[in-house]
Amino acid sequence: MKVISGFLKGRNIRGYNINGTRPTMDRVKESIFASIQSYIKESIVLDLFAGTGNYGIEAISNYAKKVYFNDINHECIKIIKTNIQEFNISDKAIILNLDYKKCLEYLKNNNLKFDLIFLDPPYDMHILDNILEYLSNNNLINQNGLVIVEYRKEELKDNYNNLKLIKTKKYGEKLVNIYKGEL
Repeated sequence: MKVISGFLKGRNIRGYNINGTRPTMDRVKESIFASIQSYIKESIVLDLFAGTGNYGIEAISNYAKKVYFNDINHECIKIIKTNIQEFNISDKAIILNLDYKKCLEYLKNNNLKFDLIFLDPPYDMHILDNILEYLSNNNLINQNGLVIVEYRKEELKDNYNNLKLIKTKKYGEKLVNIYKGEL
């Protein structure tokens, strides 16, 4: 796994073999980041199921202001910390080690809002519909902010209150939806 663009381009991201993770393929990540490039600079980002930190590190490499990395897996948290230190980007990273529900509650209770949110949970959890509802109902996404959802075999709606589906792309069995926050 490599950083594919920005000032960290070409650097290796550790952790591709962590048990229980499913790193996003570089071609999928490249396509996603090409679609959202104009939204990244100076953005506040949430990577809710961060795994190795792949999405969040790519966002920092493309000049995101701050990335909140969250994962419940302690091994993932160690790898994220290692990657962040090796890339010398600690000043742009906040690392949380919480269950996704507790993380969302923490973010809501601290009045945090995001310009970009990456949702890439384990496919067998089937929780995305509930998470998208929660994000919308609790005002966690800024106007014109994006929610990037990677999933397989799950039924998602086109709209979640103020979140509107603007793009869907299929990569083999995997789908990626991009939702935009509107008034």
